[in-house]
Amino acid sequence: MPLAGGILQRGYQCGMMWGATLAAGARAYRLFGPGPRAETAAIAAAQRLVESFRTLNGKINCLEITGIDHSSSPWQMTTYFLLKGGTIGCFRMAARYAPAAYGEINSALAEIPGEVPPAPASCSAAVAQKMGVSDLHTVMAAGLAGGIGLSGGGCGALGAAVWITGMNSLREGAGKLDFRNPGAIAAVDRFTQCTGHEFECSKIVGRKFEDIGDHAGYIRDGGCSKIIETVSLL
Repeated sequence: MPLAGGILQRGYQCGMMWGATLAAGARAYRLFGPGPRAETAAIAAAQRLVESFRTLNGKINCLEITGIDHSSSPWQMTTYFLLKGGTIGCFRMAARYAPAAYGEINSALAEIPGEVPPAPASCSAAVAQKMGVSDLHTVMAAGLAGGIGLSGGGCGALGAAVWITGMNSLREGAGKLDFRNPGAIAAVDRFTQCTGHEFECSKIVGRKFEDIGDHAGYIRDGGCSKIIETVSLL
């Protein structure tokens, strides 16, 4: 839920892709167990999930699709979701994307990963490890790396922290998750202070990663280490 609307309604990648990528990571873990091989497979699946969504919808960012984000007025929200039928439109998008995503996940994970980099293979998996979650949840987070499948969009390390913070809130007794989760908002605040209020991976890093090995090497060489440490704080 907190990833809907592109990270707490910030308008970045559609929440459907965040959810599909987490599902791909869960499947990768069941096939390959913990470790860099599963993380690599999860990122490879995420790359295909991003392109599948782009093919179906033309764009991947929520703001570009809906024209609204967290800064929109209540009237703008009401106009889009109720008067313009935005809710029905989103449900239709989900109905088209779900079977396509399912097929992409199965196809990607049926292919044996090529060269597997040493750990950590993923910035978002590194965040998950630092936040103390299970091996399953670590691999689930892996595909968010580089802005979901290395696409360069909204930071996957931040997305992982927001997701894990939400799970922790439920474990601690929160009745539901929404866009006002205090822990998630605090993670975003720390993140923006660290990045100068920039959210997109490609702008923070200054480029898009060429491939999984390129990203893994960047992380091992200390790239984004301050961001990883910052968003991992509980």
